[in-house]
Amino acid sequence: MFLHHVYEYLKGVRQLILHTTLTEHLCEMEARLRKEEIAYVAYPLGCSRVNLFFGNPLCVEVVRRIAKPNLTEWTEEEDFILGILLGYDKLQQCRRFLDFRERSRERLVG
Repeated sequence: MFLHHVYEYLKGVRQLILHTTLTEHLCEMEARLRKEEIAYVAYPLGCSRVNLFFGNPLCVEVVRRIAKPNLTEWTEEEDFILGILLGYDKLQQCRRFLDFRERSRERLVG
């Protein structure tokens, strides 16, 4: 799947990819991304897995500057931005954002 993601980026299908993999595969994947001169940032998920973001340097820099390795810590706005950068359907992302915001509001009130 990783090589397919690289192919999609190189062909312009996607501008940013989030690939979750086992930590043991990270060095090999990083070597491939460096060879192809593809920007990336990796965030560990516990001991055995890692989230690997790669693609357009501008998109990767947005992820890097948000600087929250754990996706569950992202705000509604950050989650929305990530979904758009990953190429998710814009209307579904709008619905997700609004639902996320409503649930947050309910927790504050209730």
